[in-house]
Amino acid sequence: MKSAYRNVFEINDNWVREGMDRQDLDEKSRSYGGIVSAEYGLASPNHSTGTPMTMAIWAASLRNPDSPYYRDEALAARFALAARYMVGAQHEDGTISPGWTNFHSPPDTAFVVVGYAQVYQLLAQDDWAPLGEAAADVRLFLERTIPALVTGGVHTPNHRWVVSAALGFLHELFGAPDTLHRAEQWIAEGMDITPDGEWTERSNGIYNAVSDIMLVHAARLLGKPELLAPVRANLRMMLYLVHPNGDVVTDYSGRQDFGHKHDLSSYYLPYAMMAHLDGDAEFQAAADLAYGQLRHPGSCPTNAAVRLLLDPSLQSQAVQPAALPTEYRKVLHADFPRQQYLAAMESAGHNGRIYHSRLHPDFGAAVARVRKGDESVTISAETPSFFALRHGAARLLGVQVATYFAPGFVPMNSLAEDGGGYRLAGEQHKGYYGPVAAGHLPATAGEATSPWYLLPHHVREETHVQRLRVEVDALETADGWELVIRASEPEEAMSQISVILAADGELSGGELAPAGAGKQFWKSGTLRYEAGGDVLELSGGAFAHTAGFVREANLPFDCQTLLLNVVTPFETRIRIRTVPRAEA
Repeated sequence: MKSAYRNVFEINDNWVREGMDRQDLDEKSRSYGGIVSAEYGLASPNHSTGTPMTMAIWAASLRNPDSPYYRDEALAARFALAARYMVGAQHEDGTISPGWTNFHSPPDTAFVVVGYAQVYQLLAQDDWAPLGEAAADVRLFLERTIPALVTGGVHTPNHRWVVSAALGFLHELFGAPDTLHRAEQWIAEGMDITPDGEWTERSNGIYNAVSDIMLVHAARLLGKPELLAPVRANLRMMLYLVHPNGDVVTDYSGRQDFGHKHDLSSYYLPYAMMAHLDGDAEFQAAADLAYGQLRHPGSCPTNAAVRLLLDPSLQSQAVQPAALPTEYRKVLHADFPRQQYLAAMESAGHNGRIYHSRLHPDFGAAVARVRKGDESVTISAETPSFFALRHGAARLLGVQVATYFAPGFVPMNSLAEDGGGYRLAGEQHKGYYGPVAAGHLPATAGEATSPWYLLPHHVREETHVQRLRVEVDALETADGWELVIRASEPEEAMSQISVILAADGELSGGELAPAGAGKQFWKSGTLRYEAGGDVLELSGGAFAHTAGFVREANLPFDCQTLLLNVVTPFETRIRIRTVPRAEA
């Protein structure tokens, strides 16, 4: 096969000078040798934006014979300063603190270890004297992390797989038996993934790729090929979560990528590595797409240039790539027994509470994807926005329903195919609480002061419980989509439907009125929304009250939001026509 990915090294070289410009060279500074974050103005030992990320870039260029920085003594001296900074930034317990969160953090340390171990392996292939002392510092840092990673904990589901990969690298380098035992403990918790390939955090923009690459490493280092099964499932699922322009679907994420623009580039390594392991033509095609989107070599643990130097076979395509799917209707997790798992939550014993993290009860909620050429539709449950559509450059980012019943958005709890479209429904209940029965009252209830927070509120009897149910039919039409949104009771519940459009389009027509920054009331009529020569026509509108917002329903500030104000009972129809290019 041809050497397809040599440009990875050019991309890496392009970032060498940028890191040098940000290095702290003040000998009196407490962060002397560290790389100052462009965002925070401080040096950090963090893997994704801090010193280790730049060190990985420098290491790849210093070790690549085709790089203009190969064995560059000035760059080697800079690398040595950074390595010395990292040793100084490491706490006595072996951990690091990124600086803005997660102090003395085993998982953040593990992210660094996964990248730093690969950097050390790259340096160890060459006994070039100017890097000898720096390589020793990198090894020292790694060795000092062992106690923290064989005893330390995590915050989020994906952290378990990061720590497992880090423990595998530490075992490979140092042979410490405790590392294998600790990794076994994490893996014994089982894989948090649906049969269709959705990880707990539903994070297509960031953490899916993190779990994937970490388990690829862990499978090899720990001798557990079965860890590749969830990776395959997620990578296969992601083939159906890519927009025509290469962006990934982030409309329903449970993490910070929610609603933000991310492409497939972070999946380049897992797709390429799995294409080689499996000889999979679709994975190869996805690797090629991700490679074409690379503008940066990656964070410290995912630096593509480092990995391709350590495994030269990755510099070539594994197989002839297949065509990626562009025409499909697919419902993910349609048969996943989510309610069965949720019903079992009570037996877990945590009473629905978890500290420093989230339980992610939206795990496994259904997602429908429809692709027709340059048209891409996402319909999702358990997220503020239940519908999003892209028609070329014209982007309808979300449609949401909020009410004053239980102030805030009403997430759709269920999604199912229904004839020529999809039926969604979201239900909320809200009641009142009676007095605490005498037998449950604490001693303080009979004292001069009876704090509210000492009363056992969980034993109060609910009274006058009310329920609000919102239903949505998302119907595919000959020239677009129609959304039928309805709610019947309780009566007189003020509600608001928000239609969120990307800021880069031009909106015209219809009867609109100002509703605040970035917002307009859509009273009635047909609107035309145009971006990059692509056009959406939107018909509908409603103006049954004058509220400019619903409490607890925070709307994005960098978009164009149309507000349809309704009061129960209501049935509102929004028609979306995707105008053909020739007509537009």
